[in-house]
Amino acid sequence: MASGGTEELERPASFKSPVWEHFGFPVKYNDEGKRLVDKTVTACRHCGTRKPYDSGNTSSMATHLKRHHPGVLLTGVKTKAAQQPLITAAFKQPLDVQSDRAKAITNGIGVFIGAGMRPYSVVQNEGFKHMLKVLEPRYNIPSRTHFREKVVPDLYKQEKKKVVDELAQASSISLTTDGWTSRGTQSYVTITAHFITADWEMRSPVLQTRPLYESHTGTNLAQVLTQAVEERKIKRPTTNIPVTTDNAKNQINAVNEAGLGPQIGCFAHVVNLASQKGISVNRMDRLLGRIRKVVSYFHRSTTAAHVLKTKQEMLKLPTHKLMHDVPTRWNSTYDMLERYLEQQAAIYSALTDKTLKKNIKDIITLSDDDVRVAEEVLQVLKPLKTVTSLLSTETSPSVSMILPLKTRILQSMAPSVDDSTITRDVKTAIREDLEPRYTSPPTLQHYLHRSTALDPRFKSLSHMDPALRQRTYSDLTTEIVSSLGTEDCDEGQATEPTGANLDTSPPKKKSAMEELFGETFASKDMDSKTPADIIKEEVASYLAASCITVDGDPLTWWKSNECKYPHIAKMARCYLAVPGSSVPSERVFSTAGDIVTAKRSTLSPDNVDILVFLKNNLKL
Repeated sequence: MASGGTEELERPASFKSPVWEHFGFPVKYNDEGKRLVDKTVTACRHCGTRKPYDSGNTSSMATHLKRHHPGVLLTGVKTKAAQQPLITAAFKQPLDVQSDRAKAITNGIGVFIGAGMRPYSVVQNEGFKHMLKVLEPRYNIPSRTHFREKVVPDLYKQEKKKVVDELAQASSISLTTDGWTSRGTQSYVTITAHFITADWEMRSPVLQTRPLYESHTGTNLAQVLTQAVEERKIKRPTTNIPVTTDNAKNQINAVNEAGLGPQIGCFAHVVNLASQKGISVNRMDRLLGRIRKVVSYFHRSTTAAHVLKTKQEMLKLPTHKLMHDVPTRWNSTYDMLERYLEQQAAIYSALTDKTLKKNIKDIITLSDDDVRVAEEVLQVLKPLKTVTSLLSTETSPSVSMILPLKTRILQSMAPSVDDSTITRDVKTAIREDLEPRYTSPPTLQHYLHRSTALDPRFKSLSHMDPALRQRTYSDLTTEIVSSLGTEDCDEGQATEPTGANLDTSPPKKKSAMEELFGETFASKDMDSKTPADIIKEEVASYLAASCITVDGDPLTWWKSNECKYPHIAKMARCYLAVPGSSVPSERVFSTAGDIVTAKRSTLSPDNVDILVFLKNNLKL
């Protein structure tokens, strides 16, 4: 800007004093046209008067305007420097919802809801809100709708992508599936996947828990399985997808209709059926009926329960409550029988106490002969109880355990000359039910044999006769060779040098040592061995290696020996990933009952799927 229209003046933009509306720094241009600003003086825009300028001092300019230009008003207020807020005031400011801190807390609450399958209404709980206020007073918790429609679904999408990425890297995958019904009478089908990582770790993510509105026919269940396989992209062109289910006919048909397989019957379910056959023989059934009446009486009467506890303390017995069995769980019958025998002295003493004696009706205690029979039968059922517990608690109950466990149970059910009539009947019933299991179709039995051979705990196959043992390893060798492809399986045929492997370089000049000894001490060409020969040697070496203990971890063993037996290890990664029971799926819906309660029976199926998925797949 020029004074009087001739001189250019520059107003400093960063200076806030109102005098700079009327003063500025003179601007000149040198011979080269470069703009120069003189900040040592200021010039009045009205009269051109110059004033020396000392940085930051505007007093002389203000005095000049008052004396010589009284009509000019120095309007505006000088801006004060912003004051730094106090720390105490900063802690009172609410967090911005888009801040990293607020997002982290909101996501953490979403994990809290998903990992614990907690109701969305927990965010409205006064105690929960009070806890958050204590931990972070600046945080304002969003509504339950925000968590239900945004936070938890986004968390589900993130975890689902992780699972899909893991599945994509797995060389082979197996499935387990089972159905259950919520308290809201809604049927669900849960599907879990199982695979072994490159680091020989078993992974068992839950794929989905979807409602099934139609009847549980094989066709409808097959559609659910097919949808899960396609949605998670777990189909492999060179491997099958084994599916472990219970022994229901509709589940077997579903696996076949879906084009999956082999279908593996849950061994825990098989043991359950065989045990129920054993305990349902006539005399045993009557004996259990008497025990149930006694147990029901002490469960029903608070007075009787108090007297029983008093007698337990007097006889220095454990103050355990009597256990009632559940018809669908045979091991609960074992537990009931075992607990009764443990407490029989206290039970007899309580029932003969004058406080209870006059109120007892239709209760018959066990005779000495009944007690002896119960103790014998308990010993008969003990191996089955052990097997059931093992399959339920084992982190990875592989399909390789089925035939060794079956053989062990059948051995324990062999008749003995010391057996009583009822013990013999129980053993016979169990043996007759268990023997035909896993024998049909023959392809399933061969599959189980190979699975057992790939488990370093049972690879000696000592439960088989020598001919079957040899055939199993022969079948395993054939399968491994076939998996290498037709190019690698072309036995005894040399490959003609073509393209990349054609050596056009001039012949290499022989060294003095080569000239001297020639072919006399030439090393054998290992490349002349066919793939079948290599696999046979590898299988023979594997078979000659020592077995690990039965409580050892087969995956840990394979992790250490994968380089030694690379082809067999590849096959073991497929077979040992197949569960021997559908317990993984059963665990899912047993915990899902925590969210589908009477108060939450209206929870939508989509939210059931999301919460069950997060509960079982979130890694904290």
